Amino acid sequence: MKDERLVEMKIFKAVAETGGFTAAALALDLQQPYVSRAISNLEKRLGVSLLRRSTRRLQVTQEGYQYLALCKRVLDEIDSAEAQLSRAGRHMSGDIRVTVATSFGMDQIVPLIPGFLERYPGLRVRLSLSDTLADIIGEGFDVAIRMGNLQDSNLVSRKLCHLQRVVTASPSYLAKHGVPSVPADLARHNCLMWEPPMDHLNHWPFMIDGEHTSMLINGSFQTSSGVSSVYMCLAGVGITRMAEHMVLPSIRSNMLVPLLTDFQPKDETGIYVLYPRDVSLHPRVRAFIDYIVERFERPPWAA
Repeated sequence: MKDERLVEMKIFKAVAETGGFTAAALALDLQQPYVSRAISNLEKRLGVSLLRRSTRRLQVTQEGYQYLALCKRVLDEIDSAEAQLSRAGRHMSGDIRVTVATSFGMDQIVPLIPGFLERYPGLRVRLSLSDTLADIIGEGFDVAIRMGNLQDSNLVSRKLCHLQRVVTASPSYLAKHGVPSVPADLARHNCLMWEPPMDHLNHWPFMIDGEHTSMLINGSFQTSSGVSSVYMCLAGVGITRMAEHMVLPSIRSNMLVPLLTDFQPKDETGIYVLYPRDVSLHPRVRAFIDYIVERFERPPWAA
């Protein structure tokens, strides 16, 4: 059930101080009928009349003045608490240990760090870029940012955004080798492959005649780095299937061409921020998590 008590307190305080519903509505940027209903609901819940209404003016009752004093104390306490926390936030200190995959970290997370450090100048970010999944708890990390399907139930996760991978190649490669029109055509193309532990991504999923299927691709180049695969794709070496954040800028500039879009299924995976299941999460860690979530409300690569 939604608790409207603080809202009603703010509205009553504004009505009492401005002397009317319309003036209070203007002060709070609310509709006058909403202000009137809020006061009626408040009086009904309390079982007392807080305002004496007449055609000329509103007058605060004795009970209204008692409640007004209470409202001021409560709202002042809230303002004071938030101000103290805000000051504490600006003066937080200490390290935040973060682990993230190399390609995504360099492409998307590193550019966000300067803004975070500017907001919280007392904090230090220790960023580990690695394509090997770290033992977050065992290795003492505060936060991990991961792509794909989650497996570790000992961690709390917050989804940053949806993850979609795209099959693409350069115009020079397609001019030389032709454009695949159906997934089966990939068997005669040079596809850029992943090395373990990412080699499960060498099975490319497609939707054919309403059914999900996958195709094991093959090619002359294999890597553990998404950046390397994109570079080789841009150089015309082969076809890659890569996360949107890596290839959309090149697609928009016509340096890469999306392929087999009629067969592309919606990826059922995402990008997540994870942290240990600890009810006493340190404020500096929560500040970093909230900052990253805020930045991904609209993914930076979204059109």
